[in-house]
Amino acid sequence: MKVTVLASGSKGNCCYVEGDSGILLIDVGISAKETLRRLECAGADKDRILGILVTHEHSDHIRGVDVLARRLDIPVIGTHGTIWEFEGYLNKTNKSGKPKKLPMMEIHRVTEEFGIDGFSVEMFSTYHDACDPSGFCIREGDTVFGFCTDTGRLTEKIREKLAKCDGIVLESNHCPQMLEQGKYPVFLKQRIRDPDRGHLSNESASECLKSIGCDSGQVILAHLSEENNTPEKAREMAALGLGLYYEEESLHIAKQGEISASIVL
Repeated sequence: MKVTVLASGSKGNCCYVEGDSGILLIDVGISAKETLRRLECAGADKDRILGILVTHEHSDHIRGVDVLARRLDIPVIGTHGTIWEFEGYLNKTNKSGKPKKLPMMEIHRVTEEFGIDGFSVEMFSTYHDACDPSGFCIREGDTVFGFCTDTGRLTEKIREKLAKCDGIVLESNHCPQMLEQGKYPVFLKQRIRDPDRGHLSNESASECLKSIGCDSGQVILAHLSEENNTPEKAREMAALGLGLYYEEESLHIAKQGEISASIVL
């Protein structure tokens, strides 16, 4: 299984998971055109894409979902709350009120583990200011990959799921000191720090990696804030959490404007 982050951050997020069965996309928060360009640059075959898994309805995660799903004739998959909000987003952005010229979009609402070709996907709840956000554990054969971003905290249940994975994408959004001293207004700082609706700090990501230790495998740190974090700070805290299990070649940093992180499990 190969996992590549095509974009990561507040301006847009997209990740693809490729196995023998095909390709699954997680979020398409950049334009469909740019997503296809980056997929091609990464060596992925768009004709092997089976569907788009959506973590939640914020625009930096769904901006390109509609057009890409219709263009490739692939389903969009998310929780009931996420899909409900996604459909509302489509109604707001379709100002003309006219039907789309592209094919109709297939939408699946799911609440538990489901299969799509040779993949088995297990969803788990995350903690963010969205309707029903989720992370994913994706299995193909004996290989398991975990994806967890846009969450203010990690429960023991989430940690247990990530510990069973051969590789993970884990949010490491902000440095608390940079956030506190930065230029964001007070209400936004409070929202980012909120454990029930915010984002995971470098320290929280570090604690997670410490708890799963030797089971963490390949790690990609994602959704780094461009204002309140640096790749160096995120890596330093993650390495501290991994301790003796830290290996430089097994810890990767996903970036916003480039295909910056790819792992093979």
